[in-house]
Amino acid sequence: MLVRFWGTRGSLPVAATASIVQEKVASALLAASGRSFADLDEARAFTRNELDFATGGTFGGATTCVEIEAGDAAAGDPYIICDMGSGLRGFGLDAMRRCAGGHARVYHFFMSHLHWDHIMGFPFFVPAFDPNAHIIIHSGHDDAETALRRQQEEISFPVAFDWLRAKIEFRTLKPGEVYQIGAVQVELMEQHHSHSSFGYRFTDAAGKVAVFSTDSEHKMEKMHGEADVEAFFGNADLVICDTMYSLADSVSMKEDWGHSSNIVAIDLCHGARAKRLALFHHEPVYSDADIARMHSESIRYEELTREHAPLEVLCAYDGLEVAL
Repeated sequence: MLVRFWGTRGSLPVAATASIVQEKVASALLAASGRSFADLDEARAFTRNELDFATGGTFGGATTCVEIEAGDAAAGDPYIICDMGSGLRGFGLDAMRRCAGGHARVYHFFMSHLHWDHIMGFPFFVPAFDPNAHIIIHSGHDDAETALRRQQEEISFPVAFDWLRAKIEFRTLKPGEVYQIGAVQVELMEQHHSHSSFGYRFTDAAGKVAVFSTDSEHKMEKMHGEADVEAFFGNADLVICDTMYSLADSVSMKEDWGHSSNIVAIDLCHGARAKRLALFHHEPVYSDADIARMHSESIRYEELTREHAPLEVLCAYDGLEVAL
């Protein structure tokens, strides 16, 4: 199983401003003071290997979209995608490239919920205009079609949903059921969020497990009631978890906003004996430096509270690939 992150921000897409880029360049120049580089390749190696990620890279600005690659594409296994945030545009372009190489043009989407930041990429999803494509949209909500059609009404978008050329169907899933989709088994659970959200657990033929759980609020004072979540995360190889806020933000001005902190995600993964946690759904006002600082603090908190095997804490960014 391979997990690709195409969009990792929450709420709305963000882009680096000129001042942010200038600050990164200035920091890189300071770090390279006294150094000279023979060519671009040498300079790129310095950027990759010697600069911290917040200076030499970026966590990105696209909203939620994650690909779960499992099975054998050459044998006809489909694409599996979680959510349709603005990162879906990049996935769609790459998927068309892979389809030209023989990948099946079948796309299974698993929707956490239907808020705008999680569906806004669909009008820009190029395969939806491919008459040979088959798109199946799975959701725990029975109004998924209504939401997707509504955002492409004329008042909001110039291309109507009915102009799309792919075969598109909607399926409503139920918690407690197990669904076989290509090479993976899929289960879902309802989560704490406005209009509800759903987490998904994907298990491949080799027993590898990836959990996608975003837009769910877990509160420190109610962690005793999260046994069902720990069971859903149980022994997962990777848990992709909503960690939009720092603990301070989540218990003060942003309580009841439907999102969680890095601290409760680590506690849940410790209780579940999960192997890896990906911090995800980053707050749009957080800078790369803010997110990197939260990542460092998360690693330290995991070390201090660990009672069993180590939990590896990753920080998701647009373009990250994680092999399970």
